[in-house]
Amino acid sequence: MLRNSEFKKFSILFSLMAVTTVTLGFAINMAAGILAIASVTAFGVAFFAFTKARYESIAQISNQIDLVLHNDDHLYIGESDEGELSILHSEITKMTLCIREQNDALKKEKEHLADSLADIAHQLRTPLTSANIILSLLSNNPDENQRKALVRETEELFVQMDWLITSLLKLSRLDAGIVVFQSEQIDVNNLICNSLRPFLIPIELHNTALQIDVSKGMIIQGDSGWLSEAIQNILKNCIESAGDSGKIEIVCEDNPLFTEIAIHDSGAGFEKEDLPYLFDRFYRGKNSEATGYGIGLALCKIIITRQGGTITAKNHQQGGAIFVIRFPK
Repeated sequence: MLRNSEFKKFSILFSLMAVTTVTLGFAINMAAGILAIASVTAFGVAFFAFTKARYESIAQISNQIDLVLHNDDHLYIGESDEGELSILHSEITKMTLCIREQNDALKKEKEHLADSLADIAHQLRTPLTSANIILSLLSNNPDENQRKALVRETEELFVQMDWLITSLLKLSRLDAGIVVFQSEQIDVNNLICNSLRPFLIPIELHNTALQIDVSKGMIIQGDSGWLSEAIQNILKNCIESAGDSGKIEIVCEDNPLFTEIAIHDSGAGFEKEDLPYLFDRFYRGKNSEATGYGIGLALCKIIITRQGGTITAKNHQQGGAIFVIRFPK
């Protein structure tokens, strides 16, 4: 309290006024002087006690703020009956709660980042280990045909790693919020055709039957490039699930509420316990033989939901899996 320059100035001013008042009181008569001393003393004691109490409250608040700055988890600022201090208490309590929530959010983000980095390292380590083994076999294998087969297998692993790294970069850009989606009118038929183009050769090689039912003139609003990326991830999953001589069916419907794109494959469908986690990143299912990295569907969901759409996945009543994308009108 005595460190406050304003309090020092007031104390000096009060002392001068007290001396002047007492002097004038005694100049009048003895009783006036004694009354002046009593009044000055009472006022001084009351003011000092009141000011000390206020400074103690302020010091308590200062200590609590210091605890906040040092990330104390057991923070409490008590209520105050005083007007201005009560308002100050209330505002600082709001601030501390806000800071605590932000700290909790940051801790969760750090934990999520650590888990994601561990998952990414694991995903990258798998093809790298396989490539290492193949290179060892390649260096010690004199058979020309086997060497060519091993080289092709290595090339496939590098293609997988390239896709994995590209997808992870896209996920990180979306998470960071630096992707700006364009809003344009998209013809659904063109969107489906563009999404299918990279898979036409694999579909032919695997003898996959493809059935498309899209009405002309169906329009949705969004970013055609990113939506094509999302649909390609679904198609990739469906083609792998359908296998040789399988079937892929794409049906688009339009109504006054939404536009729907449904993609159905003739594969084995999903395990019941996997259904709630299909769009979680790095989730590969309970089946230990599951292929993929658990990134495609997570990326797909982020792209669609960030543009106002929804996506669900379930087992089709006629067998296989079905993905349903909806864009509200």
